[in-house]
Amino acid sequence: MVPDDFPPTADAARARLAAIRPDAYARTRNRLDGAVTRLSPYLTHGFLTLRDVAAALAERHALPVQHKLVYELGWRAYFRHAWRHLGDGIFASLHPGPLPDAAYARELPADVREARTGVPVVDEAVRALYATGWLHNHARLWLASYLVHLRKVHWKAGADWLYAHLLDGDLASNHLSWQWVAGTGSHKPYLFNADNVAKYAPPAWHSPGSVLDAGYDALERLAHAPQPVPAAPRADGVAEPRLWHAPPDDLDLCTAPNRASVAGRDVWLVHPWALRAPPPDLPASTVRVGVCERGFHLRWGWSERRWRFVATRLAALADHLWWADAEDLRATLAAARSVRSVADPHLGALLDGVAALDAEPALFAEPPRRCASFSQYWARVSRGESRLDELLSEAG
Repeated sequence: MVPDDFPPTADAARARLAAIRPDAYARTRNRLDGAVTRLSPYLTHGFLTLRDVAAALAERHALPVQHKLVYELGWRAYFRHAWRHLGDGIFASLHPGPLPDAAYARELPADVREARTGVPVVDEAVRALYATGWLHNHARLWLASYLVHLRKVHWKAGADWLYAHLLDGDLASNHLSWQWVAGTGSHKPYLFNADNVAKYAPPAWHSPGSVLDAGYDALERLAHAPQPVPAAPRADGVAEPRLWHAPPDDLDLCTAPNRASVAGRDVWLVHPWALRAPPPDLPASTVRVGVCERGFHLRWGWSERRWRFVATRLAALADHLWWADAEDLRATLAAARSVRSVADPHLGALLDGVAALDAEPALFAEPPRRCASFSQYWARVSRGESRLDELLSEAG
């Protein structure tokens, strides 16, 4: 079930990194067949950091800080910046959108879930999502815009659904991107039409004669109208894959925490958002424990594909694999001599007071206060820097 495109290994992540062609990326990144990096699963799950990506690029290419690829790394960093300041506030509308929140449905229509809306760009995007666990960013924007502005589905319902099926689902990047599309995290809603699809997508995605075959003024009016556009679903579709709130039974992740395995020992704790090699300065006797916390997954289900991606890598990194409640995990780790891990906002307060947390190496210097927009953030973090290697030196 792990897609061949994303083997869960460090070698695969490094190979993907080495294959990046920045000039081709800048020219073609908006096309579905463009030279995009496809690094997102490895970034979300901590095989690589933004700084790793930037350092590899700077080693091979003399890139300006304002290069499109560096700019896109900046978006990912900005979403994490916003999450650090807002916490669970990212799951509520940051400000009003085109319509009040109450005007939007809280459930996705069945024809969308089953890829049978009759609008090719939407149905192809849903089929690709289910088949691979990954979507080009442009396809994500189109799917979100159609759902929110035309079908009147609340952005949070759409964001939760997409997150669950993505191999690279990152709560900040995913949910704040949906807010950007919805107009609750930006100054205006993101809209697209059939001409835009025809410019950037292959023929199977083109949608002439659909509701999208309209000018932007007409689409703007539809976005501000309270009624959803009429749907004409097809009879044929695909089944939505099952979502799992616990690991599939055949994975080795169902073991309860074992106090004896860590008592009096130094522990390196591996979690789904830090699947990189352990640091070289760990004592030789360190016991490596991989853990998935039950409470998180009860709230946020994953596809089977994602569970297998994460579990395969956890098994390669850890001596023990635990599926644990937060309380049991903390109580068990209290018996260890020391616990060390990597900080990540997906963990919440899980390891506070239990583990020494290594900060992820930063690519951009963190602004002292929250930036309310990406443009404000980018102006602050890129100010005075002209080359990527200079930025790395400054942030380091």
